[in-house]
Amino acid sequence: MEVEGCVAPEISSSGIAKKNEETVASDIGNSTRAADSDMSFHDDEEDGDNFEDDGSDYYGNDDDYDDDYMYAEDDDKYSKMQSQFDNVDLPPGVEISLPWMEAAASKTVQSESSSYLSPVKVHSGGVTTSTHVQKMEEVSASSSIPAEVGKQEEAARERYEGFKRFDTVEEFNDHHYADAGLANMQNPGKTWVKKVQEEWNVLEKNLPDSIYVRVSEKRMDLLRAVIIGPAGTPYHDGLFTFDAIFPPQYPSVPPMVFYYSGGLRLNPNLYDCGKVCLSLLHTWSGKQTEMWIPGKSTMLQVLVSIQGLILNANPFFNEPGYETSFRGAEGEKRSRKYNNDVYVLSLKTMMYTLRRPPLQFEDLVVGHFRAKAYDILAACKAYTEGVIVGSALNGECEKGKCPSDFKEGVSKMMSVLIKLFTNNGSKDLEQFLPAA
Repeated sequence: MEVEGCVAPEISSSGIAKKNEETVASDIGNSTRAADSDMSFHDDEEDGDNFEDDGSDYYGNDDDYDDDYMYAEDDDKYSKMQSQFDNVDLPPGVEISLPWMEAAASKTVQSESSSYLSPVKVHSGGVTTSTHVQKMEEVSASSSIPAEVGKQEEAARERYEGFKRFDTVEEFNDHHYADAGLANMQNPGKTWVKKVQEEWNVLEKNLPDSIYVRVSEKRMDLLRAVIIGPAGTPYHDGLFTFDAIFPPQYPSVPPMVFYYSGGLRLNPNLYDCGKVCLSLLHTWSGKQTEMWIPGKSTMLQVLVSIQGLILNANPFFNEPGYETSFRGAEGEKRSRKYNNDVYVLSLKTMMYTLRRPPLQFEDLVVGHFRAKAYDILAACKAYTEGVIVGSALNGECEKGKCPSDFKEGVSKMMSVLIKLFTNNGSKDLEQFLPAA
């Protein structure tokens, strides 16, 4: 059954229930195309092969990628610069001299994207220089590079380890709701300000290790969260980005939340248009106890619910009616196939996130994927050998037949991720390269 925009039908017995059609349009006004509530996109035979989905405003469009999932050089200045370093064993953030441009004797190249790369100083090898300068370049190439790389790696590791779960930043220029609520922010009211500050205190003291939040000093109504996919699910080790806003009527009404999908539908409750379907947000119908309760419900509860109720081990059954319609072996079979499809999309989300880290979370992205690169690729390898998706990290490791389309999709993404992880600073990943 097809529905308009991001609206999902029916009522789920799990509490992540029927979409409230009257509130959908007011939450997210940028629904650009119809979505299938029956997850028919997973029946597309080409999904596991070409990954040519439409991108969102945050990640950019998939048109920016060629067959190897890289940005087209004509469309992205960042890729033009990054391509020069693809074969250089350096982590992001390294400032270094390299003779790869025949231009002026000294030039600075600055990435225009939200990449973690620092400005790179480039020195031409095609111009006449003094013997003294040439010797300095030779010394730099032979001795100072390793030392500089070591310092940069250590600094990146320290920034990652010191990355706070909650912190305030000056502003979010690219926030999804940056243009919303501006008129009301002139005089928000003491009650509203007090309540938002209380929310900040709750988040700062109670966020779990796997959820990171930044709030804006200039715009108290804006919040950005990055949630790590839980172990034992097809989302494990992925980073999922959400923007939220506290409306002027808060806390009488729930916050509004937008998911940066990259154009991918990897959960029945997370639409490719950015819609987050949750009873707590009044975007699905549910029991009264599952809805937003002014004075009791909190933003912390919203974020934990997204992680626990949406990014769960069996998202197939989040779809309304599926829990009762597909029971026993048939339900398990369909759920596993869905998890296979979702896992490939989760790997693609990792690729997007590495290419364009969310602003204010660059250090988290770099450090997280350095720390998890080996585990992610080891899980990929296990899944292509028949281990059930999600079980490689929780000790079950039950083996079964690996569908050929799933194996091919994971293998393709492994080749891409190995290159990205290596450029990100991870080492000794060649063992995971798929056999020719």
